[in-house]
Amino acid sequence: MSVHPSRQPRLEDDDTEMGNNSLRLDQLQSRSNKQVVQSHELNRVGDALPVPTNDDQVKATLRLLQEPITYFGEDKADRRSRLRKLLAEKHVAGIDISQYLQSGTPQAEEEAMEVDEEEYYTPGGEELKTARKFITKYSLNESRSRLNDQKKLSEVPLIEHVKFRRKLIEEAKTFSLLGTQSGFDRPVSAVKFSPNSQLIAAGDWAGSVNMMSLPNLDPLGTRSGHEGKIGGITWHPQATIGQSESELNLATSGVEGDIKLWSLSSQEAVGTLRGHEARVCKIDFHPSGKFIGSASFDYTWRLWDVETQRELLLQEGHSKEVFAFKFHSDGSLAGSGGLDAFARIWDLRTARTVMILDGHVREIYAMDFSPNGYQVATASADNSVKVWDIRQTKCIFTIPAHTKMVSDVCFYKGCSETQDNGLSDKGTMLMTASYDRTIKLWNADNWALIKTLEDPERVLSVDISSDRKYIGCGRWDRYTELWSRDA
Repeated sequence: MSVHPSRQPRLEDDDTEMGNNSLRLDQLQSRSNKQVVQSHELNRVGDALPVPTNDDQVKATLRLLQEPITYFGEDKADRRSRLRKLLAEKHVAGIDISQYLQSGTPQAEEEAMEVDEEEYYTPGGEELKTARKFITKYSLNESRSRLNDQKKLSEVPLIEHVKFRRKLIEEAKTFSLLGTQSGFDRPVSAVKFSPNSQLIAAGDWAGSVNMMSLPNLDPLGTRSGHEGKIGGITWHPQATIGQSESELNLATSGVEGDIKLWSLSSQEAVGTLRGHEARVCKIDFHPSGKFIGSASFDYTWRLWDVETQRELLLQEGHSKEVFAFKFHSDGSLAGSGGLDAFARIWDLRTARTVMILDGHVREIYAMDFSPNGYQVATASADNSVKVWDIRQTKCIFTIPAHTKMVSDVCFYKGCSETQDNGLSDKGTMLMTASYDRTIKLWNADNWALIKTLEDPERVLSVDISSDRKYIGCGRWDRYTELWSRDA
């Protein structure tokens, strides 16, 4: 084909441009192929690298690489993939990455796991050893006595049990408001009846504890020894029934981390237990009266000798603050509940965990052992109360108790005396308090609701007197409230 001479230069320019474009395309294809090969090589190398599986180790390795430990919206899997890619890139570039893999090798992780699973013991002195021996002897005698009582109860005809329980339920349904008492500067966080059912102690978030007489709630004095937030109140088992008024009768805990010991004859503390590094919440006297257990925001619970006022045991085991604490009625076990939503049952004689109470989805704020010796109830911010069987090591019932967090729970402990027919009212009822402004009484046989007591404000604490005549509670609006049943 002939071309006009005037068009020949333009045709040559077009051929040149087409040739250059073709060359660029070849170069782009070559570059793209190279990137694909490099990507496959990085993936191959990355898959062979022993990248840590523990997220904390992944973050630590990223920090060593001077890389951000996390990106917005990045989860654990994304973070681990990013670390794998970074290490693979350095390895392909010829950089030694052994120092970054040392803590993440399978062998290292396996050894770390073995260390985590190993039992470890907190060193204890001769005082703790002596205390454990005492608790062992004491609890064996108490459990023997409890089992003998249960054997006697088993000999009573079933119809007598049914009649007796029906009578108790009907009496519980008659509880009505008797009166309230002000005099507090902040919400009333703890209330406890004395063993003889003639006094009630109430503490508030301002750090003061008021003593009042029953049934009129007449003030008997204020004990001010804490900086704020009374976390727990506990009476000596023999207080007001055998213990001298000048001796230790009462213990309280506060936000400053101290436990104050009080007599009834003075408004000055007779002793102070110091050792916790943060706020002390629930406390409880051991049934023998020789020890006090305390739960704290320092992630521990501790055992104290009230005679020497020395710390015997510092027990870890919770991943968050410990709020609830209670001793078993025999004195052999202790229960702790934390803001990690777990509760644990501890054997005081061997320092071992007997049972882990795993079931709540929110914080545990209170717990109590049943007088029957084998049941324990836990109250949680998930609005429920769970009942656990220590023998079966599992939850046997979940009470959908309230519509807001359950702030307190307690079993009715009863008097030491039995009825004429040989029956006892110990452990027949369970009580719960909640931020939904109610107190509820539950039948401990089938966990059915007996009665609901309506309150005008959130309820922080609840207790029932040993003679079953009164129910006391501490309210958010700075009032102590007293309910009574028909005689």
